[in-house]
Amino acid sequence: MNLPSFLWLWKIAAWSMGLSLLSYGLLAATGLWMFYGRRSQRLRPDWLRPLHWSLGIGLVSLVLLLLTVGIVGTLGHYGTLGHSWHLAAGLGVVSLVLLSAGSATQILRSPWARPLHISTNVILAIGLILVTLTGWEVVQKYLP
Repeated sequence: MNLPSFLWLWKIAAWSMGLSLLSYGLLAATGLWMFYGRRSQRLRPDWLRPLHWSLGIGLVSLVLLLLTVGIVGTLGHYGTLGHSWHLAAGLGVVSLVLLSAGSATQILRSPWARPLHISTNVILAIGLILVTLTGWEVVQKYLP
């Protein structure tokens, strides 16, 4: 691709990553709230599960946007993919987010889904840290 500047693309990526981290944090908080409510056998607020689902849908959307921006930006700048560990970290995060979302849809029907959902999200925290660190290295390549 022969695009004049990728600065606008990196701004989208920066905002999307920040919002993804915020979404993950809010998902962790609402998920823990539901977990502790279930363990203590307390009623949870009616709005908690829809909020958790909405945040999850938002996270999936943001991660897919980041994947698209990363592919377009890297192909546009370098012409090929795979110039850093960021690609592997990013694909890992995308996979974990999609696995988490898929398992979430099965929680009420299948006993295996909740433990898979929770363990996937614990691993996702590590993935987000890795993708943030490797992404910072990538950003340094594009700055003047």
